[in-house]
Amino acid sequence: MPQPIPLKDHEKEKHLVNRRLLACAALVFSLVAILIGRLYVLQVIQHDQQSAVSENNRVHVLPIAPERGLIYDRNGTVLADNKPSFDLTMTRERTGGDSAKVLDTLTQVLGLDDEDRKQFDKDLRRGRKPFEPVTLMVGLNEQQIALIAVNQFRLPGLEVEPQFIREYPLGEHFAHSVGYVGRINEKEAKTLDSTEYRGTQSIGKTGIERFYESQLHGHVGYEEVETNAQGRVMRVLNHKAPTPGQDIVLTLDAHLQLAAEKALGERRGSVVVLDPANGDVLAMVSNPGFDPNLFVKGISFKQYAQLRDSIDRPLFNRVLRGLYAPGSTVKPEVAIAGLDSGVITPGNRVFDPGYYELPNYDHKYRNWNRSGDGWVDMYTAIMRSNDTYFYDLAHKLGIERLHDYMAEFGLGQKVSLDMFEEAAGLMPSAEWKRATRRQPWFPGETLILGIGQGYMQVTPLQLAQATSLLASKGVWHRPHLAMTVGGDAPIDPNPMPDIVLHDKRAWDQVSQGMQMVMHDPRGIARAAAAGAQYRIAGKSGTAQVVAIKQGERYNRNKTLERHRDNALFVGFAPAEHPSVVVAVMIENGEAGGRVAGPVVREVMDAYLLDEQGHLKPEYAGSSAGKSPAHG
Repeated sequence: MPQPIPLKDHEKEKHLVNRRLLACAALVFSLVAILIGRLYVLQVIQHDQQSAVSENNRVHVLPIAPERGLIYDRNGTVLADNKPSFDLTMTRERTGGDSAKVLDTLTQVLGLDDEDRKQFDKDLRRGRKPFEPVTLMVGLNEQQIALIAVNQFRLPGLEVEPQFIREYPLGEHFAHSVGYVGRINEKEAKTLDSTEYRGTQSIGKTGIERFYESQLHGHVGYEEVETNAQGRVMRVLNHKAPTPGQDIVLTLDAHLQLAAEKALGERRGSVVVLDPANGDVLAMVSNPGFDPNLFVKGISFKQYAQLRDSIDRPLFNRVLRGLYAPGSTVKPEVAIAGLDSGVITPGNRVFDPGYYELPNYDHKYRNWNRSGDGWVDMYTAIMRSNDTYFYDLAHKLGIERLHDYMAEFGLGQKVSLDMFEEAAGLMPSAEWKRATRRQPWFPGETLILGIGQGYMQVTPLQLAQATSLLASKGVWHRPHLAMTVGGDAPIDPNPMPDIVLHDKRAWDQVSQGMQMVMHDPRGIARAAAAGAQYRIAGKSGTAQVVAIKQGERYNRNKTLERHRDNALFVGFAPAEHPSVVVAVMIENGEAGGRVAGPVVREVMDAYLLDEQGHLKPEYAGSSAGKSPAHG
């Protein structure tokens, strides 16, 4: 018997449907309420915050690097210039999220090496703001620009941008004074003002470029731009122009610098030329040099290694950092100490048999002239560079008094106003030896110090400054390279006190001895002054590089070239009214008077004579060739 078919309960089904509709309606209402609530929060409560976020997604502030200040010599010759350049930049946000792939492609397209690829990563690690481009390459050539343009579809986020880069028109001639700029490295980036250096890729590394970095750099500008979703600039909303860096005029004379380089030739050494009236550095040569333009775009590891590892040390600034025994060039300063302290008078004589012996000692301290000069006074001692006389004078002065007088001349201390790289050198004392070597000072060490040997080490700049003080009769003018910075002369924050002698006649007396070096028939450097149209006060120096045993004679044929004596010479002219001071140091040149003396003369001629070889009118009146009277 078939089962009965149950009838539908319409009321029950209707109730079930209604409940489901109510549940769905409640769910929809809840979702709508949540959306409305979220919109309320975004549009009302967080309106300002979200508006700023939205604005930042399309408005960006891009830096505009300032143009670096120029550097000139005293006559307006450009020593550091800015030239147009095409640089390659990357905006990471426009690379499609795979900047590494883009950089790999770039490396392949341009045929770069692994070191270049690693440098790109270092550049990208530098802090920056969103959509701010990072410079990857500086100074692209035409071929590189063409390759990038052809492969632009494979290089999203890369742009070729016009910029200015540093150029040094005279190349290596001013490398050790002007210095150079180079790419900002990671260490420097951490210490720089990130706001002022946004968009800047280079910074002063050495020389004037480094010392006056803040003045040369200028102040960054900016553009506030609106971009589309791909980061393309649609329009400029605001613009603030950058402030260019300040121009600097140096005391250097390009003509004199080139003349000094020519006089020095290919020899390793240095030439420093000062104006004793104001401390202007007129020329500053350190040879060999290097081309600073190599560093502007980023020097290759191979090129840098060649410069760094060269036995001739072209990167080493001999003027500021070279430390040398001054030899007999400091005998005039020792004579000043003896005269001022009353230990000697100009006419006091010492007998020279060719050596000197301390009382109660049998050790012989040799004069360079083993035959001896007989009876010598102060004038003859300077003229002949007599070691025996200055051994005796140093013994009478004692180490402490000798140290103090030499320190007044700036020996053993930094003397420059605007050069970071300067070394202090060493002017030893008994206290110094006890503190550093834990040994007593011996009397014989004082004798050696009196002829510029032993522990004493000075830079060529210090030697030039000490000679300048002889020329100016003790008036201190700190050596400096900057004549004006932004139109203003730099001020010495710590001026040195002048050297005030008890008897001012000592200055002229020592000057007379130095003039006899050049113009007396027995003068040790008379050949260097032959035919001069002005009087020169000079002093030669020959300093040992490797010590030889007492009693042995120097034999150049048995001495390695780089172990031979250094040749030094200092002088000022015209002697009666000094206008120029020259200090020359030639490494392993052996004979100061014979080798370095002619260099000094050639530099003085370049400064004091006109193009026709005649003495300039402002220096006329100095009487060359006549020996001064003793007094």
